[in-house]
Amino acid sequence: MKPRLLVHVCCGPCATHAVEALGGEYDLTLFFSNSNIAPREEYRRRRDAARALAERCGVPLVEDEYDHAAWREAVRGREAEPEGGRRCEACFAFNLGRAAGYARRHGFELFTTTLTVSPHKSSAVVFHVGRTQGAFLEVDLKKKGGFQRSVELSKAYGLYRQHDCGCEFSRRSHA
Repeated sequence: MKPRLLVHVCCGPCATHAVEALGGEYDLTLFFSNSNIAPREEYRRRRDAARALAERCGVPLVEDEYDHAAWREAVRGREAEPEGGRRCEACFAFNLGRAAGYARRHGFELFTTTLTVSPHKSSAVVFHVGRTQGAFLEVDLKKKGGFQRSVELSKAYGLYRQHDCGCEFSRRSHA
């Protein structure tokens, strides 16, 4: 019997490679928890891409409650931080904390995240935050061409792809 792994999913495209890379070794459940994404319509687009991927791959998807106000409170005082700075670390802690809590409450042996597939996210920071939350599986999904594979798979599956993490502060820095 495979260990149960809850995979925090930042978006459908990033999850494509995670499902492919981890599905053979673990019993996967995807966990869409992204209260950082705004506006709400952008959140829906990314959630719908995660739903489409889960359906296509036959992997269960759990959708966490969207609570942008709670996320804003979690990153308060860090709004002006540069991309990749302390705001991002606080955001990771918020989202991974929700994933870790769900994993504990529902009997998952481990949890991880798709955040490490992005070349714009520091895997070392994600790992540090994940370790503080509990039974975190450290897997750097960008290694061995993982990011490129996620791009290929998301195009093949026709999934909506975005160009930023989704928070209004990140979008402002890319404008």
